[in-house]
Amino acid sequence: MNRRSLAILMVEDNPMDVELTLRALRKHKVSNPMTVARDGEEALDYVHRRGRFAAHAPIPSLILLDIRLPKRDGIEVLREIKGHPVYRTVPVVMLTTSQEEADVRTSYELGANSYIVKPVDFDKFLEVVRQIDLYWLLTNLPPVAAARLRDLSAPGELDSTTAGSDALQEPLSQEDA
Repeated sequence: MNRRSLAILMVEDNPMDVELTLRALRKHKVSNPMTVARDGEEALDYVHRRGRFAAHAPIPSLILLDIRLPKRDGIEVLREIKGHPVYRTVPVVMLTTSQEEADVRTSYELGANSYIVKPVDFDKFLEVVRQIDLYWLLTNLPPVAAARLRDLSAPGELDSTTAGSDALQEPLSQEDA
């Protein structure tokens, strides 16, 4: 799977944080398609393909989710995403300014895959975004890609893109068992 085709959904109400994230991604030559939802309700419109997302809302390979959002907060959005049959396996990275223990605990209890506090320093923020890209879009095999590989391969066989990769063979064989 071409990592550049992996869509990102960013749920962020602060235009400055959106711009900083986009600049950081560009600086690290990340050109994945990104959709920005500006509040919790708009994020749920994306998930449920309503409003401006009714015609086109690709399933993202990564969701970057703030907690402090207007209309519906990030915790509510996370709860609904992880309860959705299609979205429950999509990795959600909480990217927020909140350092409150209750937010961290609740996020993980609801299925967040990572919880990152946004650094104030721009260079540190760039590094955080680079690490998110490195792990979630380059190193990690997203659930959609894993399902496609499983569907393309006969049981016990892998196509040429995965041959010889123990890291890919083991999870696939566990799912098929």
